[in-house]
Amino acid sequence: MSYVGKILQPDEHVLRVGRLHWVVYLRSLVLAAICVALLQQYASGHLATDFATGLLVAGLLFGAFALVAFARAWLRNWSTELAVTDRRIIYKRGFVRRHTIEMNMDKVETVAVEQSLLGRLLNYGTINVKGTGQSLEHLDTVSAPIALRNAVLAR
Repeated sequence: MSYVGKILQPDEHVLRVGRLHWVVYLRSLVLAAICVALLQQYASGHLATDFATGLLVAGLLFGAFALVAFARAWLRNWSTELAVTDRRIIYKRGFVRRHTIEMNMDKVETVAVEQSLLGRLLNYGTINVKGTGQSLEHLDTVSAPIALRNAVLAR
């Protein structure tokens, strides 16, 4: 059961669940593409022995970096929860060290959405929820940020 599911109060309903965008995996995809390109050059077989060995080592290093980057992105994606209920906004991140923030809907003053050009094209962005006396931290790389903002403001 998810964190949000565990802490819902009686008669509290989830209006919208936010997710991180697939762009969090972009670093691992770029590293994997470099790994594949280097290993393809190595596999072509018509290179000097020293250069071929260097390509193999570099390709394997980029492959290892790609795996580590993918594991970090997957863990971040898996351990992050964002939900808008009819009473509050709930944000949780972390697996071993949990970090949670909750804000009651009646305390929300503004919801700001920041999107770069790439964010607008791919539909992801950063959400900043500001409330009376406090603010939620920047929620980066959130998928469909406008829909999430609309769920907060449409009370």
